[in-house]
Amino acid sequence: MDMVMRMVTEWPVVIFSKTSCYMSHSIKSLFLELGVNPAIYELDEIAKGHEIEQSLLRRGRNTPAVFIGGALLEEPAIG
Repeated sequence: MDMVMRMVTEWPVVIFSKTSCYMSHSIKSLFLELGVNPAIYELDEIAKGHEIEQSLLRRGRNTPAVFIGGALLEEPAIG
């Protein structure tokens, strides 16, 4: 099991974010306003952040990446 999967099984809700990303800020604010207490990992501030980001990119996902119950929350298809 890779590092990302270990991390997302430790909390019910996990957000991988970057401090410079406005969408990451919006997602974090939304969850906090809803009373959710997610684990938030700022990839541009933590050790191995680049490695985690590369793992997310291999899954076809950039920041913000939200996992609920260990599953990646996917963007809805439009069209």
